[in-house]
Amino acid sequence: MSRIWQASAPVTLYHDGKCPLCQREVAWLARHPGRERVRTVDIRASDFSPQALGLSFETMMGRLHVQDARGEWYVGMDASRALYSVLGYRRLVRLSLLPGLRPLMDLSYRFFARHRERIGRWVPQKHT
Repeated sequence: MSRIWQASAPVTLYHDGKCPLCQREVAWLARHPGRERVRTVDIRASDFSPQALGLSFETMMGRLHVQDARGEWYVGMDASRALYSVLGYRRLVRLSLLPGLRPLMDLSYRFFARHRERIGRWVPQKHT
C-alpha cells in the first residue's frame, strides 16, 4: 500500500493564502471536526521562509505541500491524499488510488495547480 496511509497527524498544510480556492479549503478545515489534526501555513505570509524548509517559493507555489508529524513530505495530489487520510476520509483516498483513477486524478491536479488562480476567479465568492 502507498505510504500515504502512513501520514502521521498532525500534518502541516502549506497553502497559497491569496488563492481563492485555497482560502475556501483552509476555511473549511478551520471548521472541520478534525481541525486539530491539521496545521495551516500561508506561504505568502511575510514571516514564512521556504528556505528554512530547504525549498523555494516557486517550488511551493507550483504544487501543494504537506508535511506530517514525522517530517515526511507529500507533494501534489499525494499531499491532498495525505491530508484527507489524516482527516478520516480513507475511503475517498482509497478510491483516488485505484489504478485507472490515480493517473487521471494526478493529471487533473497538475492542471488545477497551474490554473488555480484563474479557476478561483470563476467560483462565486461567499459574502459574510
